[in-house]
Amino acid sequence: MLSDDDCARIAGRLWAAERDRAPIPPITRERPDLTADDAYRIQLFNISRRAEPIVGHKVGLSSAAMQEMMGVDEPDYGHLLAGMRLREDEPADARRYCYPRAEIEVAFLLGADLPGQNCTEEDVLEATEAFAPSIELIDSRIEDWRIGLADTIADNASSAGFVVGAERVPPKALDPRAIDAQLTRNGDVVAAGRSDAVLGNPVTAVAWLARTVARFGVRLRAGHLILPGACARAVDVRPGDRFVAGFTGLGSVRLAFREEN
Repeated sequence: MLSDDDCARIAGRLWAAERDRAPIPPITRERPDLTADDAYRIQLFNISRRAEPIVGHKVGLSSAAMQEMMGVDEPDYGHLLAGMRLREDEPADARRYCYPRAEIEVAFLLGADLPGQNCTEEDVLEATEAFAPSIELIDSRIEDWRIGLADTIADNASSAGFVVGAERVPPKALDPRAIDAQLTRNGDVVAAGRSDAVLGNPVTAVAWLARTVARFGVRLRAGHLILPGACARAVDVRPGDRFVAGFTGLGSVRLAFREEN
C-alpha cells in the first residue's frame, strides 16, 4: 500500500500532465506494485484538488472491444465533474487534450441514491430515472495510451468530457441489453455495437461500480449521471471532426470539434 505522500506525488504528476498537455510515462513502469486500490486513492487526490461539483461516475474498459484495444482484462472507474460537461451546440477544442477519443454509451440518470457494497441490478433499475444517449470523450495523460489498469484508474479512468442527448427513456420502456448503437465521424460510420457488449448488460456495470467505489466511502447519488462503458471501440478525435451517435429507441447525440486555426 502506497503512503499518502507517494499518492500525492503521483497525483501531482498527473495533474501537471493534464494541465500542460505533457503526457508522462506509465506510472506502473516506476511502481509495478501499484494496486487498483492505491490508484483510486491517487485519483481521489486529484478529484479533491479540482474542487468541482461531482456530477456522476463512469465505468470504463467494460467491453471486450475496449479491453482488447487497451490491453487490460477488467474495468476501470472514475469521476465525472461539472467542468467535463460538453454541449451539442458548441464545438469543443481538441487541442485541450492529449490523445482524445470518442465513445458511444447508454447513460443512466439516477433518480435515487444507490446502495453501496450490496448494490444489485434490481437496485440500479429501481433507482434509474431514465436512460439517455451519450458520447464520452476519453483521454490519457499517460504517453501513447500505454496503460495498465492501475495507470488508467489513477488517471481518473481516462476521463475527459461527455455530452448527453435530449432524449429520456424510462428503464421499463427499453431493454438495456438490446440497444444498438452507431457512431459516425463526418458522415462515415466508424464504430457500431450493442449495449450488451458492456459486461453483458450495462445495468451490471452500474451495480458493479456502486459496490466497487463503496470501499472508499463513495456513493452514487440521486441526480448523478452514470456512464457504464462503451458499446464499441473508441475512435480518435481530430480538429474539425463532427460525431453523431445514434441509439435504437434512445435517439441521438452530437459532438463537434473546432477546426484548427
